[in-house]
Amino acid sequence: MPKTPGKPSVTGIDRRHAMKMIGGSAVAATTSLNGSMALAESHSSGAEIVRSHGYSYFGDLLYPAGFEHFNYVNPNAPKGGEIKFGARGTFDGFNRWAWRGNSQSNASVVGEGLLARAAFGTPVPADSLTDSYCFIAREIEYPKSKEWCVFHMRDDVVFRNGNPARASDARFSFELFRDQSIRSYQQLVKESIESVEVIDDLTIRFKFFDDISRRSLIELVGGTPILSEEWYKETGEELKEPSINLPMGTGPYQVGDYEFNRYVVYERNPNYWGWDHPVNVGRHNFDRIRYEYFADATAQFEAFKAGEFTFRTEASPKRWATGYDFPALDKGDVVREEIPTGLAPGNTGIIFNTNKSPVDNRDVRHALTLAFNYEWTRESLEFSLTEQRSSFAQNQEWEAKGTPEGLELAFLQSLGDVVPPELLSEPVVMPHTSNADTPVDRRNKRTALRLLEGAGWTVNDQGRMVNEAGEQMSLDFLVLSTWDDARKATIETYVNTLRDWGINVDADAVDSAQGQQRFIDKDYHLIEFRIGGLTSVGVGLRQAFGSETAIVATHNASALRSPLVDAIIEAALDAESRQEEITAMTALDRALRYEYVVAHAGYVPDYWVAYYDMFERPENLPQLGLGVLDFWWFNEDKYEALKASGALR
Repeated sequence: MPKTPGKPSVTGIDRRHAMKMIGGSAVAATTSLNGSMALAESHSSGAEIVRSHGYSYFGDLLYPAGFEHFNYVNPNAPKGGEIKFGARGTFDGFNRWAWRGNSQSNASVVGEGLLARAAFGTPVPADSLTDSYCFIAREIEYPKSKEWCVFHMRDDVVFRNGNPARASDARFSFELFRDQSIRSYQQLVKESIESVEVIDDLTIRFKFFDDISRRSLIELVGGTPILSEEWYKETGEELKEPSINLPMGTGPYQVGDYEFNRYVVYERNPNYWGWDHPVNVGRHNFDRIRYEYFADATAQFEAFKAGEFTFRTEASPKRWATGYDFPALDKGDVVREEIPTGLAPGNTGIIFNTNKSPVDNRDVRHALTLAFNYEWTRESLEFSLTEQRSSFAQNQEWEAKGTPEGLELAFLQSLGDVVPPELLSEPVVMPHTSNADTPVDRRNKRTALRLLEGAGWTVNDQGRMVNEAGEQMSLDFLVLSTWDDARKATIETYVNTLRDWGINVDADAVDSAQGQQRFIDKDYHLIEFRIGGLTSVGVGLRQAFGSETAIVATHNASALRSPLVDAIIEAALDAESRQEEITAMTALDRALRYEYVVAHAGYVPDYWVAYYDMFERPENLPQLGLGVLDFWWFNEDKYEALKASGALR
């Protein structure tokens, strides 16, 4: 993406000597006097320091200092109105970061960071993969080596209760997440950040360990939600424990009303400090955001048709093809759209927990992928509306193709013996083809049985797949009762194929709370799940695919522990240009496909949305998100017309 001039400034400030001068402890520098000393000492060192309104690892920011708003928003979007969504399942609290329980999934909207972070899932900004902009911080500084960074905070930021947010809160929050967040995040932070120091009320400094990759560490600390130290101490709340209380943050919304497992309403925070911030102009346009909860997909869809909620993102090809035929749509009260997306599709499919036998064996996983008949699924269950996914970077510049060559080949060769010879000489793994006329493809079954035999599994006289000890292969497939019928039908078809092969499969559906705990504990062999697509290099790759966090990472559904993948990730983190990054991601896509961690399902290349005709959006959407709760808005006149016609209550 072309960049307009937004270059950070460079000065001669170096705070490392200042930290030594004032003791280097977490509390040694807390006054403005000490802050001045730090600046004076830094100026004297002569090191080249970047000072900027934002951060990009390679230094090229899309938006210049003093920008008024993001290019894709409507800066004059009206504020007001309510948007309602349907949700399935249950919730029992609002601490989104708890280790257990089933918190309301949008409760993290209360937290904001030193750098702008996604409130409802849409990247900020949504038109650049590589940029972060100062938010609670007004400025960031760091040396070109990125061994530390200093954030200078705004003085007008307040928590929901009106109390000011200060550097001590930022340090407290960092330490809270470091000590009480999910285990993979704790491990990542403790291995990366050596210290955090408060210089004065509005200045905080992070020091990174030596001899580690600096990739995405500034985004990591800058994106940590800032929560109120005073509130946590007064309430005795813990980040790791479920709670019915909404954490005390600085965000634009707060919980206004709720009834557990029935509904929750987020409403504007009356003490919100940031409405006029350039990052926020044209964003957060709704007064209220309501989620109505339903027991199953059928009840949820019927409620939408009746106007009980007003915006729906459709995931079911069957419903998209056959269900959108009801009076409100026929009369034009409901808009039905297919909106193109530039995002790499998420890697939805049957994912194998590589930490559990027998799917810890690559050949077994390869064999089990052959049980998935995409062609039959597409025609019989998806109404020919999906496309075949083959890559973790589908349709992106870094999608691996053919045999490695050029820069990618040189990159893989540089990794040494960890790279299997066939990865260098054979074409990238592509999805198998299947007979669309029958769920069980005989040709693929024969190939799979040969692979399984090589791994020590054969079919006995009773038709059971057994090992040398005569034990039948048994697999647990984690299925949630709240999943829609189309998803369950795909799983059922796949499970029946495995049973046809002589494999015992337990696929009984469980409730949301039990499913969440089993997912965290990695208590399954198989799960139909979605892994995010490869977009850029960062330490998050370790959480998604790395060995060190495989068992504890909630993002790593496959619990992958691959020396090959680890080596690529570590080399990728040392990339010094976007081209090197792209080369590394191409190699990573190739390696992940080689490992057979997922039987790729199809994908839909558009957003499927339906909504009552009272919402509007910018004409040209950004590449990275639909942004319904980010930059769409409410049309009061259209709403009143819908009420007058009886379409809405």
